[in-house]
Amino acid sequence: MAIKYTQKIIDSGQPNNPLHGVKLADALAFLVEKYGWEELGKMINIRCFQSNPSIKSSLTFLRKTQWARDKVENLYLSSL
Repeated sequence: MAIKYTQKIIDSGQPNNPLHGVKLADALAFLVEKYGWEELGKMINIRCFQSNPSIKSSLTFLRKTQWARDKVENLYLSSL
C-alpha cells in the first residue's frame, strides 16, 4: 500500500520554518517508506532503526533525544 505524501504549504505564521505543520510521525513514516528501515539505519546510526525497528519505539526515542530528532528532520528535509 503506497502512501502519498505532499509537502505542506508554509503557514504565514512561521515562513522560515520548513517543518511547520509536519508531524514527526509523518516525517518518519515518509523516510521509512522511501528508504526502508535497513537503509535508514545505515544513514542515521540510531539503534532503534537497526534493532527490531518500529514507528512507535522510534518516535518514543526521537521525542526524548533532540540530537537524533535533528538528524531525522534534516534527512526528511533533504529527501523532499
